[in-house]
Amino acid sequence: MQETGMVAPKRQLPRPFSFHWGGGQIVEEATYAGEWSEPTIQLLEYEDGSLSIRFCSYNHRGMFQRNPMMMGQDELVGLRDSLKDCPRLTKLVKQMVG
Repeated sequence: MQETGMVAPKRQLPRPFSFHWGGGQIVEEATYAGEWSEPTIQLLEYEDGSLSIRFCSYNHRGMFQRNPMMMGQDELVGLRDSLKDCPRLTKLVKQMVG
């Protein structure tokens, strides 16, 4: 089992994404290596310049998880700290609460 609170590995940015309604690049990513998964918040920039935020998680082998993202206090604090390196994403997330 992985120790909690470890820094999640940095994934290459930008990197492409593709949905049936459009694609683009993941341009910012806040992530935290929790005990069971790596909860992640991503800033998606579509080819037309529009933006979306994706809340997701990866397993500890780096594989994208297609299940609900569950977070406890440690994950919330870890993601908050990781957002410090994501200025555009932080600005959008703040719009949700302010």
